[in-house]
Amino acid sequence: MSIRILVTGGTFDKEYNELNGTLFFRDTYVQQMLERGRCHLPLAIEVLMMKDSLEMTAADRAVIVRACVHCDENKVVITHGTDTMVETAQVLAAGVPNKTVVLTGAMVPYAFGSSDGLFNLGSALSFVQALPPGVYVAMNGRVFPWNNVRKNRDAGVFEALRPDEPQRALPTP
Repeated sequence: MSIRILVTGGTFDKEYNELNGTLFFRDTYVQQMLERGRCHLPLAIEVLMMKDSLEMTAADRAVIVRACVHCDENKVVITHGTDTMVETAQVLAAGVPNKTVVLTGAMVPYAFGSSDGLFNLGSALSFVQALPPGVYVAMNGRVFPWNNVRKNRDAGVFEALRPDEPQRALPTP
């Protein structure tokens, strides 16, 4: 059983322009990360877009949903920017039935060397194999149902909206 990895950009794949101080996209680091992590899973990697999630539109999210629905794999990991990851997860929950979809990202670009991206990608690949169908967010070694997670911008982590609730799949609206 293969796992599909859909690349959408986000901090995961950003690089730093030393001349003007901006972050930009050149190419994805996902294959390099998998090699560095010695991943031996059967994978299919597909680059859908290279976008900052703050610039993601409804049309971009529709592309992600279509890719999930139409891929042969029932297990999907999506690399995504952290700022609007939960919004994309909500759209996926409404549009992708009967598949396990795990979104992950990074707070620091992989190219910086001190990134959390490698750990988050490895965690997402583990979680997608073990979880039942549904949509989840995997960050910082934790996994959350799409509708019980938020990005805490002050602490720089993802956390449960309702911490006392068990971290299991919740029904979609």
